[in-house]
Amino acid sequence: MVTRVATVAFEGIEARAVDVQVQVTPGGVAFILVGLPDKAVGESKERVRAALIASGLALPAKRITVNLAPADLPKEGSHYDLPIALGVMAAIGAIPADALAGYTVLGELALDGSISPVAGVLPAAIAAYARGQGLICPAASGPEAAWAAQDLDILAPRSLIQLANHFKGTQVMARPQPSVARQAGALPDLSDIKGQESAKRVLEIAAAGGHNLLMNGPINP
Repeated sequence: MVTRVATVAFEGIEARAVDVQVQVTPGGVAFILVGLPDKAVGESKERVRAALIASGLALPAKRITVNLAPADLPKEGSHYDLPIALGVMAAIGAIPADALAGYTVLGELALDGSISPVAGVLPAAIAAYARGQGLICPAASGPEAAWAAQDLDILAPRSLIQLANHFKGTQVMARPQPSVARQAGALPDLSDIKGQESAKRVLEIAAAGGHNLLMNGPINP
């Protein structure tokens, strides 16, 4: 039996559909990932393995094959962790097999089973809504995804355990509300730039007068 989970691959700001196919079969113990993955995607096997163990699940002593289709589309980034992990969980019966139907999934896994934020959640949410699907994304990215559409079904768990409990009905997650991300730390300041006095003077005059600037060509550090 093959378990399928929908996710996306990014080409610029376009989110193209990717089908994560997971199959668990008897045979030599192995975890095989195919479908033109880059280094970050290839390393997801170890993050998925550790996150499942931290969540109280052990991978079966069987052959696990994960195919990212279409196979000729390059796959980049760590956001494939969560759909791969959920596909494996569905394949071994840890969550209902039909729980993921109708959802696009993306998120990075930490070794303790928590789900870390990833880039591209808003384009993924817009693409999911256009395909008539909901979205499963990290909790920290939920407010960003909520801007896509008011009636978009969004699940934004903090961990694999929280999401599994939601599917089992023992814990219900509320839909995140749209909000603007807070700026972390102090913003860059012109005083941080060493040299370039003429260029900084132009920027200061333009800012003081409320003027626009046309930046043409590279500026040497």
